[in-house]
Amino acid sequence: MRTMQAALALLALSAALGYAQSTVFKWTDKDGKVHFSDAPPPDDAKDAVERRMGGGGPDDSNLPYATQEAMRRNPVSIYVSSDCGDDCEQARDLLEKRGVPYTERDAVNNPDDKEQLKKLVGALYVPTLAIGDKPLKGFQEDQWNSALDSAGYPRTRLPGQGSMRRNAAEAPTPPATPGAAPEK
Repeated sequence: MRTMQAALALLALSAALGYAQSTVFKWTDKDGKVHFSDAPPPDDAKDAVERRMGGGGPDDSNLPYATQEAMRRNPVSIYVSSDCGDDCEQARDLLEKRGVPYTERDAVNNPDDKEQLKKLVGALYVPTLAIGDKPLKGFQEDQWNSALDSAGYPRTRLPGQGSMRRNAAEAPTPPATPGAAPEK
C-alpha cells in the first residue's frame, strides 16, 4: 500500500514538473510486426502514427469507441475566418455540444487551409464543415446534425470531456471532393 502511494506521488510530481509528457510512435515493419517506441520509426515503416501522451493535447483513447471509429472514417474539419461572426461561433458551439472532435482551419490567414477549401468547395466560403470528403457550405444546424449523425458522431458530449478542437498541425489534410467546380 505504501509503495503504491509513493508511486502515485512520484507520478503526480513528475506530471506537475512536466516530465510526464512524452511522444509514442506506433508503426508496422516490413514483416507486418507492430512496434511501439519513444524513438521515431525507420523510413521504411508503414502506418506510422505519432501520439503525444501526458498533457500534449486531447487523448482520443478516452473517447467512446464509436467516436474513435467515426474520427478514423470521417475526420471533421471546420473552415472559418476571423470575420465569420455568429455563424462560425454557432458552428463551433454545435460541434462542442455534441462532443465531436474537430480541426479548425483558418481559410483566410493559412495559405494551405485556403487552398484546401478552394479545392473542397470551389470558393472561400465560411463556415464550411468537412466530414471526411463531404463538405457542407454555410451553417445550417439541421443539415450539419444530419451529416454528423450519418458519420456516426455522438449527439451529446460525455461529462468531463475537454474541448473537442484539435491542433490543425497534427490533423490529416481532408481530401478534396473529386470534380468540385469553382463557384461563379
